[in-house]
Amino acid sequence: MWTRAAVVALLAREYDVAVSLTTVGRYLKAWGFRVQQPVRRAYERNDAAIARWLKTEYPAIVRDAKREGATIYWGDEMGLRSAHVTGTSYALVGQTPVVRATGQRFGCSMISAITNRGHLVFRVFHGTFRAPMFVDFMRRLRLQSPGKVYLIVDGHPTHRSKIAKAFVAANTTDFRLIQLPGYCPELNPDELLNQDVKTNALGKSRPRSREEMMTAVRRHRFRRQKQPHVIKNLFQEKHVRYAA
Repeated sequence: MWTRAAVVALLAREYDVAVSLTTVGRYLKAWGFRVQQPVRRAYERNDAAIARWLKTEYPAIVRDAKREGATIYWGDEMGLRSAHVTGTSYALVGQTPVVRATGQRFGCSMISAITNRGHLVFRVFHGTFRAPMFVDFMRRLRLQSPGKVYLIVDGHPTHRSKIAKAFVAANTTDFRLIQLPGYCPELNPDELLNQDVKTNALGKSRPRSREEMMTAVRRHRFRRQKQPHVIKNLFQEKHVRYAA
């Protein structure tokens, strides 16, 4: 973590120069440096594999999809909890705002898939995300799509389960399951849609029960289905612009 104090210590160690924190801050600002929230990256992340996927594997996927007339979907799943609070609120200095919400603990899960043309499909459900649920989602996605489906997902164990592989093997003519390199959620634009749900669906509502929570999530997703431009914009984020 680079701080002004760290820069001061570096200058003292390497060049035997004593500089104040204020001076370091002034120079860093003049050179275009600003304090920023770091992005977390897993130790297990393989940057070389990610670069290879972006440069070689994904362009090949796009070429195959065009040749077969397939639609590329990006899929992901997530869990939602009643204790989630997001957003900001104005309050007097020194007086922390209080949000009233239920003290009960409950949640729901959701799986979705999006395309760069703004198409969104999803399913909200109660319970743990398991392989049969994923296979059912793939089956529904295949039936709703006019042509072949390419579904890009992460390395979740459910995506690599035996029954998921069996489904894909039995439907090779109209379905293909593709896995992203490990530990790179920032490459999947559907992750941004998950954050949208947490912020604008769950974060701005105070459900008192699981049913209210699921209703709020579904209502928000139905609204996004009618706003393809919002989905398209997710593919314009700097870290997913390749996903065309």
